[in-house]
Amino acid sequence: MSGVMKRMGMIFRAKANKALDRAEDPRETLDYSYQKQLELLQKVRRGVADVATSRKRLELQLNQLQGQSSKLEDQGRKALALGREDLAREALSRRAALQQQVSDLETQHQTLQGEEEKLTLAAQRLQAKVDAFRTKKETIKATYTAAQAQTRIGEAFSGISEEMGDVGMAIQRAEDKTAQLQARAGALDELLASGALDDPTGMAKDDLTAELDRLSGGSDVELELQRMKAELAGGSAPKQAIEGGNAGSGQAASHAEQERPRFDKQ
Repeated sequence: MSGVMKRMGMIFRAKANKALDRAEDPRETLDYSYQKQLELLQKVRRGVADVATSRKRLELQLNQLQGQSSKLEDQGRKALALGREDLAREALSRRAALQQQVSDLETQHQTLQGEEEKLTLAAQRLQAKVDAFRTKKETIKATYTAAQAQTRIGEAFSGISEEMGDVGMAIQRAEDKTAQLQARAGALDELLASGALDDPTGMAKDDLTAELDRLSGGSDVELELQRMKAELAGGSAPKQAIEGGNAGSGQAASHAEQERPRFDKQ
């Protein structure tokens, strides 16, 4: 059972790692790392400022204690001049106690000054490192973006990208539907021409009817043309032409009537 659980855990971790790798954008990772370095640099600078503030506070205390020490020394000298040796001794005792405090503060001041210098140097080095990382980050991001664009262009040209694959499938479906409609239209035309399908509108004509309509239309055009010529000539030719045309039209109609049974029999 434990072996199965280990295997399931390994499969889960492998799939999770693959999913994370697919979802990870190196540009976002680089920006996040740069942001973290900026935050660290800000903390170091804040530490330098805090140490500098403590050092400055010690300097103010030192100046104050040194001022008090000088004042006590003057007071002891004046008391000794007035014959008050006891007061002079008290003033000097207090001054000695202040001098011990001044010595301790000077030691702390030197320690803080050393820490401030170290932190300042560390901040400068970290600043240089952050600047270098920023330059490298932007270079990597630009290179990655260019490579990504080239890959997409290559996939588009080769037709293996997901978008182009969808377009290709849509084109194929459109061509298939167009071919199907064309084949159906051709088949319907052939069936209508052969008479296998009846035209519900009654507009369809067989070959014989179409031929007769064509002959009749041609005769009407010839008669109209002869009449117009006769009118332009101004003679009696129009009447003869028209009569001759009518006779010819009657003969053509009679010939068509005689021929109709023959075609019907065929």
